[in-house]
Amino acid sequence: MRRSNLFLPTLKENPTEAQIVSHRLMMRAGMIRQSTAGIYSWLPMGYRVLQKICKIVREEQDYSGAQEILMPTVQSADLWRKSGRYEDYGKEMLRITDRHNREMLYGPTNEELITDIVSRDITSYKDLPKNLYHIQWKFRDEVRPRFGVMRGREFLMKDNYSFDLNYEGAKRSYNKMFISYLRTFSRLGLKAIPMAADTGPIGGDLSHEFIILADTGESEVFCDSRLLDLEIPSEGIDYNEDLQSMVDNWTCYYAATDEKHEPHKCTVPDEMLIKARGIEVGHIFYFGTKYSQKMNAFVQDSEGNKVAIEMGSYGIGVSRLVGAVIESSHDEKGIIWPEAIAPWSIGLVNLNVGDRESDEVCEKIYSGCKKYSVDMLYDDRNERAGTKFADMDLIGLPWQIIVGPRGLKTGVVELKRRVDGESKEMLVGDIPEWIKGRSFCDKEY
Repeated sequence: MRRSNLFLPTLKENPTEAQIVSHRLMMRAGMIRQSTAGIYSWLPMGYRVLQKICKIVREEQDYSGAQEILMPTVQSADLWRKSGRYEDYGKEMLRITDRHNREMLYGPTNEELITDIVSRDITSYKDLPKNLYHIQWKFRDEVRPRFGVMRGREFLMKDNYSFDLNYEGAKRSYNKMFISYLRTFSRLGLKAIPMAADTGPIGGDLSHEFIILADTGESEVFCDSRLLDLEIPSEGIDYNEDLQSMVDNWTCYYAATDEKHEPHKCTVPDEMLIKARGIEVGHIFYFGTKYSQKMNAFVQDSEGNKVAIEMGSYGIGVSRLVGAVIESSHDEKGIIWPEAIAPWSIGLVNLNVGDRESDEVCEKIYSGCKKYSVDMLYDDRNERAGTKFADMDLIGLPWQIIVGPRGLKTGVVELKRRVDGESKEMLVGDIPEWIKGRSFCDKEY
């Protein structure tokens, strides 16, 4: 993408309404713009990041055996009355009446709707287990929407629901999602720690929040430091195997949110106990037959008995993840994107636009990256060098290739790594080989 063609309205100053780092930087970097309180438009750069997160989430869900569907944003109030949650949910639910005076709602979650779908078409134990997911916009009418996408009213969420014949099957489904979540967040460049958590209005008696540690986190968390050193399950894991030992390996150490923390039960030595701030990025629940009983989701077992389906639900805040990543990965200059979800892998900076040699070298680098499917943002604007450098640091691309007249005299460009600011000179002719060796290059250069 050429910077001159890109809609990227960056800001020099922090917006007055932005209270936390991620909100300030997302506004300044031109990723989002507020439509109304707690509701945002995603501009090209922000949407690219959002889509890259979706891609990784989708890949890991598919590999675990979950199947993607798409449910509507607007649901019938009658379904929620069946579950008993229509009145209980509170003022966070946006209630709607259509022209025929039918009561509707903008979905804050999808337990009722998915249970209704399954109850209509799954009638035998032979049809189980099933795990269905979608990535869809949700709405919760927060009293004080703030902190940008971290606590907005409209948000993009991956939620999926498992359906099993009995508790043993439901636990296997729960474990699959537990491991899948560890892998998902790792691929996003995050170390997420599963912590025992309250189930809230969704219900159930087994629940884990996946928390990333960040100084600007929204809540206090407590965990054993050994959790930070555990290895993430490897690529190619067989989800048909018994995963309980893997889950046990992660849950045998103390880890709890402030709501679940009980100091008198915490046996971790003080020197090994991490007391920090954390950001929730995912939440998994097992709630058994809470919804299936009320919504007539029954199957016949092998002996002909009518039994209620065992269920679980699993959520990842996709849009929230964008803010969470920024909260955990930034400096005074701007965002520092992990390579996996960076809007572009490389930023190409032409310091002498209009100079024949500079333009030719930049065009050669740019066309090579484009040809071989490497994401590159080429700053081809006729702007001062300081402006270009500040913008590149603000938007936080993992790598910068800086082409200037002084370096070209000896046939070199500057290669700069955003995460630590390390830079070195590289011969123009060596750039293709360097790109070829990077993980973001999918094809041979």
